[in-house]
Amino acid sequence: MTEAEEAPPGVDTATPSAARLYDYYLGGRNNFPVDRTAGDQLKVAMPDLYDAAWANRGFHQRSARWMAKEHGIRQFIDIGSGLPTQGNTHQAVKKDARDVEPRVVYVDHDPMVKALADGLLADEKHTAFILADMRDPDAVFGNEELRALIDFSQPVGLLMTAVFHFVADGSDPQGLVKRYTDALAPGSYLALSHVTTDWLTPRAVEAMYETYKDSPTPLTLRTRAEILRLFDGLELVPPYGGAEPGLSYVGVWGAEDPEAADDEGSRVLFCGVARRP
Repeated sequence: MTEAEEAPPGVDTATPSAARLYDYYLGGRNNFPVDRTAGDQLKVAMPDLYDAAWANRGFHQRSARWMAKEHGIRQFIDIGSGLPTQGNTHQAVKKDARDVEPRVVYVDHDPMVKALADGLLADEKHTAFILADMRDPDAVFGNEELRALIDFSQPVGLLMTAVFHFVADGSDPQGLVKRYTDALAPGSYLALSHVTTDWLTPRAVEAMYETYKDSPTPLTLRTRAEILRLFDGLELVPPYGGAEPGLSYVGVWGAEDPEAADDEGSRVLFCGVARRP
């Protein structure tokens, strides 16, 4: 997609959007000149930007597959799902849930995401997309399509990757995570990743804030300690064999060779997977 006139109705092509920027970082085509210009400018200050996006995408897929393969999770809610790309959640978990078709509900508030997801999921009987703001859990959980697919008496895999840095402190991110996880059955799992300031240079931090300042979802970057608090009340699992339960960098979680996976791009985001007791 290269021309503004190809945008679905209601899509603002004059301001970068988080979903389209992420699509551009991953090499997708569902973005516009304003997104590519902003992304290119950010990469000057943050050379590992694209590597970080791919590392996060890898964590998203590995954590979902781990839930399906190791813990038998057969239903997933993907919050802030972003634009459709390769290895979407329903495609990733099918490989490890062969006994039954997994059920997946995607949630995003971007109308362009909805327009493209509706086309992608048209032939998928066990998946749905709902247009909702993650900061309104009542609207998410009260959606009829979601409730038709998700059985809340059974464990759920809740995926919130690279979305909470778009939730301002005033929206109570810690309380928001708790509202979502409290609604799930014991034995459910949360996978969450978040951009951190810990390894970014001051120039990169400034550039990130500048890039997203006019978008509908400005950034709030956080430290490792602040990200860890999002998991309060949950049981973090070890990020890889031999590790203690806790957070890791996105490239490291679930990696066959954690040492080799620990590169600069991976360190842009912390992540964790935790069980709801």
